[in-house]
Amino acid sequence: MKKLMIASDIHGSARWCRTLLERFEKEKADRLLLLGDLLYHGPRNNLPDEYAPQKVMAMLNAVREKLLCVRGNCDGEVDQMVLEFPIMAEYAVLLLEGRTVYATHGHHYNEQKPLPSAAGSVLLYGHTHVPVCVPHEGFVAMNPGSVSLPKQGSSHGYMTWEDGMFQWKRLEDGAAYMDFVCDGKRP
Repeated sequence: MKKLMIASDIHGSARWCRTLLERFEKEKADRLLLLGDLLYHGPRNNLPDEYAPQKVMAMLNAVREKLLCVRGNCDGEVDQMVLEFPIMAEYAVLLLEGRTVYATHGHHYNEQKPLPSAAGSVLLYGHTHVPVCVPHEGFVAMNPGSVSLPKQGSSHGYMTWEDGMFQWKRLEDGAAYMDFVCDGKRP
């Protein structure tokens, strides 16, 4: 895999899912890793713009062969019944240029409660709707923020990984505003 796009927390917003998939096409990424909370908005969130889970379902199913996904706290078996790609894994393990990357939603495993990991690993998680890049002893915690319901003044966002560098980008224009290089000297 040469380029990976990473996003979380669509929460049933057809507007922001459409924008995400347009950005995915422009990024020319090989795969889109979704960190959960795809269709349902959840009881603690306001309805996102153009809340239409059936439209989101159709858009995601149309690109199912490009998706990797983990389960969010708002994703359930009923969602898996209508989505044509697996969403029920609590976490996934990827190997990117020899670096172990753990992907999870963040409601069970997160920066404060990481998965047992190998030294130099990356923990990708969503759930908080806030972009994060925090190095810890043995791993670095990264959060792309939220596609549809950003919090704490952050932008609608996503991340990319390419050539050993993670970049945080605004969904509206694709502009990068933060990056992290995995250089072998640090996680």
